[in-house]
Amino acid sequence: MLPYINIPFEYAASLTGASVDELKLIFSFLLSYPLAGILKRIPDARPYQKNLFIIAVSLFYLVGLFDLWSGIRTLLISSSGTYIIAKYLDGSWMPWIGFVFVMGHMSINHIYRQLANTPDQVDVTGAQMVLVMKLTAFCWNVYDGRLRQDDLADFQKERALPELPSLLDFAGYVLFFPSLFAGPSFDYVDYRRWIETTMFDVPPGTDPQKSPRTRKQRKIPRSATPAIVKAVIGLIWIFLFLKFSAWYNADFVIGNDFMKYSFPRRIWILYMLGFATRLKYYGVWYLTEGACILSGLGYKGIDTKSGRVQWNRLENVNPWGIETAQNTRAYLENWNKNTNNWLRNYMYLRVTPKGKKPGFRASLATFATSALWHGFYPGYYLSFVLAAFLQTVAKNFRRYIRPFFLTPDGQRPTPHKIYYDILSFFVTQAAFCFTTGPFVLLTLPSSLLVWSRVYFYAVIGVAASMAFFASPAKPWLIQQLNARSRVAKLEQQKQEQQQQQQAQAQQQQQQRRTLSRESTLEDPIMGGGLPSDPGGELDDVVREIKEEVEAMRQRGVSVNVPTGQDMKAAVENKLGRRL
Repeated sequence: MLPYINIPFEYAASLTGASVDELKLIFSFLLSYPLAGILKRIPDARPYQKNLFIIAVSLFYLVGLFDLWSGIRTLLISSSGTYIIAKYLDGSWMPWIGFVFVMGHMSINHIYRQLANTPDQVDVTGAQMVLVMKLTAFCWNVYDGRLRQDDLADFQKERALPELPSLLDFAGYVLFFPSLFAGPSFDYVDYRRWIETTMFDVPPGTDPQKSPRTRKQRKIPRSATPAIVKAVIGLIWIFLFLKFSAWYNADFVIGNDFMKYSFPRRIWILYMLGFATRLKYYGVWYLTEGACILSGLGYKGIDTKSGRVQWNRLENVNPWGIETAQNTRAYLENWNKNTNNWLRNYMYLRVTPKGKKPGFRASLATFATSALWHGFYPGYYLSFVLAAFLQTVAKNFRRYIRPFFLTPDGQRPTPHKIYYDILSFFVTQAAFCFTTGPFVLLTLPSSLLVWSRVYFYAVIGVAASMAFFASPAKPWLIQQLNARSRVAKLEQQKQEQQQQQQAQAQQQQQQRRTLSRESTLEDPIMGGGLPSDPGGELDDVVREIKEEVEAMRQRGVSVNVPTGQDMKAAVENKLGRRL
């Protein structure tokens, strides 16, 4: 650690009440912004310089700021061991061996940290948790690169690594300083495309006016504005955390004063405890994501509709989506997104046999992995195991109850859908504030104490729901849904038949009109039995008669007939109008 570097942080700690290490951690997040700006300005043609700069900054954070010499050793063991496993081991067991190696190594540090019981001090476990996601994904990407393309899903094809990267590129990926301590995590293919600047290639046919603006010869677009916005919002979240955590904290819910409030009020306090805790993560993840955006790694292309540059490649949390979630899926998908992506792509889908759909075992394995990744506090396991059951129950409700609030074809909501949505919101938020309580309290006695003070309402609700869907009620619901579906199909068929009949009737009517117009144009006789051109017709008749009379005269036959004008005058007199 650099001499005298603690002096300003000790002074700030005396004013704010925060620990020295916590303030240094926030300082490292903010310092990453100007350093990321320098990183982006290193010439694109010199990727090795970018790697060396990244490594140097991370070493400064670990040693110069936090004095974590042992942390360097820890990260070196995990990363070098993973590289050796990926290079020299082959077969389907390779990624699982890599997973066991890095998870086992991290577990040792988790146990050490738990025994030390110094939550206010920063150690290497946070950086190691981020590294575990990177390294396990790296093993799977290398494994996918050795398989045939026909055996891979689209996601695997995008991230497969047919060849191992150089040691310098791998070290830069491992020690990427904007996300060193708190994430976000990302796959090696993203880092490679960033350092090679292929990430910023404009798709063919893109309007030049919609191409992202750059400076000089850099391909990385300008990203200062979205990065600063993230930083400002992140600092606001941190400020709110300091305020709310003073009112709602673990000591309050395990204290005697908590029981002075009514049952609904205790649920509200439990919800606010979770909200105050989430504020800290919102702030940290916004700050680190902003630094990644400033470096250019957050680039996600151009929105085809608006033409704007997107910077959400490494977005880790959506606070609005969490606080307004109406179901478990929305809640979990908006929280710690990159960790969820890692769990889904490299655990949930990997433990599922090929050709089968993931089930409860895959969900349970995923939540167990998440708990092990967080550490060995009993509260983690209470939260994640209950969350696995909660997710299964939520799927049943969405599959067998929610359709009754939609039209039989499932396309539109009924007038009562709003009531289902409101109830789902309150149930989801109440269930998760109960489920995540042990995640904040950590210890088993404290977790069970707080759960008992709210009468285990979520546990009882999950058990009752699972019993309900295991009873004859589930087949009955399926029967009712099938009946609604049949009625909807019959109505749809009836509507289609009516539409076909109407179309046929319109077609026949159109055909009749067409024939009528054609007959009118082709038939020389109009309505009333009169010629369409009486004058012309009469002239033709007179001409034919005259020709016949002339022929008879030539044969010597005497014929006396009126002239043509006389005949025409007689016809006009008969008709009462001139021709």
